[in-house]
Amino acid sequence: MKKITINDLMKWKQEGRKFASLTSYDASFAQLFEQQEVPVLLVGDSLGMVLQGQTDTLPVTIDEMAYHTRCVRAGSPNALLLADLPFMTYGTPEQACDNAAKLMRAGANMVKLEGGSWLAETVRTLTERAIPVCAHLGLTPQSVNIFGGYKVQGRDKERADQMLADAITLQNAGAQIVVLECVPASLAKRITEALEIPVIGIGAGNVTDGQILVMHDMFGISANYMPRFSKNYLAQTGDIRKAVAQYLKEVEAGTFPGPEHTFE
Repeated sequence: MKKITINDLMKWKQEGRKFASLTSYDASFAQLFEQQEVPVLLVGDSLGMVLQGQTDTLPVTIDEMAYHTRCVRAGSPNALLLADLPFMTYGTPEQACDNAAKLMRAGANMVKLEGGSWLAETVRTLTERAIPVCAHLGLTPQSVNIFGGYKVQGRDKERADQMLADAITLQNAGAQIVVLECVPASLAKRITEALEIPVIGIGAGNVTDGQILVMHDMFGISANYMPRFSKNYLAQTGDIRKAVAQYLKEVEAGTFPGPEHTFE
């Protein structure tokens, strides 16, 4: 696989070419994903739940994120690699710079942070200092205690309009990708069409530029439950490599996610 950059994703958005991405946490799976030509990998703080057995992502530390980022980069030298800034590691622009630098030194190409317009100064500060940013809107798992659980976001007009405004503000501040999690497909379509940068969805319908799944969900081995927006490709294909290939094929064709994986 050739080296993937943000320029590739921008080109694909302009061409209307959909792309798939996956979370990854170690060198072995990262190598397998690269062999299957998964263009974008995310070292997610979801590792707190799928690797550590926590009930949410809040206990994950920046040092743990850097460790797993280093492992994934070793296995996949060519994927565009995103890494999450974990809970309370970007409360100020200065704190965000210090912690983002740790992830970039570990091999990340871009950091991901959760939140709306209030992060504009932080995004601007990071990008001015050569740290690319992916914004995360909708269901932001680090805010689970504010939301009162893992619930679909943006169903009413006021919150939908605010999410669109947040996305535009963060793009204007320098964000190069937006992730939308658990939002109605109609809202995801509005945001995807309004932004010039790529939008990656998870539980946001098939209207976004790209899709991402937690690898454990895609293989049907998550310890807690299978999210409605996910699909067990391993059960469908019976082989890990075939499962990844089928996921890529269905995302690129626009057949995944289907109506049964979509919120309205």
